[in-house]
Amino acid sequence: MPSCGRWRAAGDSGSRSAAILHRPPVLFLDEPTSGVEPQARRRFWDLIHELAGEGVTVLVSTHYMDEAEYCNRIALIDAGRLITVGSPNELRAEQLGGQLFECACPALGEAVATLRDAPGVLDAAIFGDKLHVLLADAPGAPAASIAAAMPAWLARKGIEAGAFMPIRPGLEDVFVQLVSRGAEQGASMSIPARAQGAGR
Repeated sequence: MPSCGRWRAAGDSGSRSAAILHRPPVLFLDEPTSGVEPQARRRFWDLIHELAGEGVTVLVSTHYMDEAEYCNRIALIDAGRLITVGSPNELRAEQLGGQLFECACPALGEAVATLRDAPGVLDAAIFGDKLHVLLADAPGAPAASIAAAMPAWLARKGIEAGAFMPIRPGLEDVFVQLVSRGAEQGASMSIPARAQGAGR
């Protein structure tokens, strides 16, 4: 039986060393950077990529979406349920269901509540000091046209907003949208055909 390494406690440097000392073909890392400072987290991921380059299969669990971006293939799980599998680029391109825009707005809470009832808006959420707005994108009603009309539409509602600028979605955007969609449907999300039996 092939040996496996398991690295669990982020604060236990001994377990990290023991897990990789004999260069196992498969390494399981259970939230290895939880509670670790950002600079050390970056060094951990350099080590993970080094091991992967040597042919080690590395399986990582993490609740940091920015860390998931470093992986070749991602399985998103919510409440113990697998909701999708794919590469970061595949998930960004295929799972949002629309085009993502960012907008600066002083009254963030009021704008979010108002935008959720706006024509062409699939979802709206606060990200830091900006709004992330997911717009429908169809041949007869492209997202860019909807975005161009949004500041004026909000102004008629008494809400000041800047221009809606297209942005590259992050995995957090994808995850939030998939979880929201699943909650609305009240059923398990379908898994893409390529994900069935996925593994390396």
